[in-house]
Amino acid sequence: MTMNTHFLEPRRQASRSLERPDPFHVLVDAARNDLATFVGLAFSAIDRSQYLPNWHIRAIAYQLERVLLGQCKRLIITMPPRSLKSVTTSVAFPAWVLGRDPSKKLICVSYSQPLAVKHANDFRNVVDSAWYRSMFPTFKISPRKNTENELQTTLGGGRLTTSTGGQLTGRGGDIIIIDDPLKAEDAHSETARTKCAEWVRTTLMSRFDNPATGAVILVMQRLHVDDLAGVLLEAGGWEHLNLSATAEEDERIPISANRRHERKIGDLLHPARLGVPELDRLKRDLGSLTFSAQYQQAPAPPDGNIVKRTWFRDYDPGQLDRRSMTIVQSWDTALKGDPSCDYSVGTTWAKDDNNYYLLDLIRIRAAYPELIQRVKRSIDDHDPDIVLIEDVGSGTSLIADLDYQGVSTTPVKARMDKESRLSRVSAMIENGNVHLPKDAHWKDDFLLEVLAFPHGKHDDQVDSMTQALIWIKDDKPTGRFYVGTF
Repeated sequence: MTMNTHFLEPRRQASRSLERPDPFHVLVDAARNDLATFVGLAFSAIDRSQYLPNWHIRAIAYQLERVLLGQCKRLIITMPPRSLKSVTTSVAFPAWVLGRDPSKKLICVSYSQPLAVKHANDFRNVVDSAWYRSMFPTFKISPRKNTENELQTTLGGGRLTTSTGGQLTGRGGDIIIIDDPLKAEDAHSETARTKCAEWVRTTLMSRFDNPATGAVILVMQRLHVDDLAGVLLEAGGWEHLNLSATAEEDERIPISANRRHERKIGDLLHPARLGVPELDRLKRDLGSLTFSAQYQQAPAPPDGNIVKRTWFRDYDPGQLDRRSMTIVQSWDTALKGDPSCDYSVGTTWAKDDNNYYLLDLIRIRAAYPELIQRVKRSIDDHDPDIVLIEDVGSGTSLIADLDYQGVSTTPVKARMDKESRLSRVSAMIENGNVHLPKDAHWKDDFLLEVLAFPHGKHDDQVDSMTQALIWIKDDKPTGRFYVGTF
């Protein structure tokens, strides 16, 4: 295959000064000892599109280099689809390892044989290239074992391909690479998840030639709370590099032994490949639950933890007559409005007998002046009978400022932990008394947070909901209100 090198600095003409080194050969020399650089060369050997280097490739490469050095024996990498995970871990890394040490044995696993073979063929395109043979002259393929599923070197090492559940009797290795062990379509099958985890535990993990030095690498997109990554992480003993499509907190991610990439909340993983428009479209197409798992690496239980998805009822806002209903607005505000803080959330509810309808939801990160304007606008829009505001942090200031402007509010002091508050109203939800607007653009994100609680990243929508439902349930009079006991 003709190698695509247009991502490199253009080569000088033959008339250039002979004292200046050829940039391509400089790159080849660097790639010999640097996996991240090697990934760029490997990509151009198998793909004619433009290679777009990014810091996350170096973060992955650093962890893989640690595996080769024996510094890490159990590694999990979770990251979004189409982020070069397979090119880096299943193609470039095995080629780089065998070039440096042709006696190494690698076993590479994917969920299906066709996918595993594709990775093997891409690997072969790399090791068959002229630049690779020049870079690693001691790498030679043995004619005794040179098939689609297995390549062996003259020094006894090689790369063996198999699929999840495949036969490995009599086969061993030094490094096992598991790349997407389960199809996304099978993620919600408990049988498929259990079968995958059992095969890895009982068959694959026993395939080390030397158990004391053998290493396992699992790289995948998250699919379910109980997928292979979830099961292994819960068992413990694994190092974890987690790369979400959008950072949900500030992070310092190692890219070498003494360097860290500073990732701020809201930063995209690889904007050149997955920018805001692409991610927004994917979220709409996939839905919040699937997007959160596959792209944010934050799966929520499909049925929920404390609260189950099937407990909520949908309603048609056009059919709701709220004129005779009690309207309650509930605010849980963040301490500050900068991006590293929690969200400020306001939910507006209507009560009719024993049914509770979520009319509207506002979820923002805003500086205090903007926050108070949004709260006032929402009060004007819905004309609630009562406005509940948690009396802590910015909520305390909000209560005082609204009172000064003639807006009556009810301060709320929480005397119960968050889980207990949700448990207290869970029967209302389970009995089918809590209704959500069927087409609200914010409904999926609301459900994602509620179902994931208490293990999700955020709980502000949960807090606003429980604050309102507890007040409605207890039918508290106006004045200071305590959620829970003293």
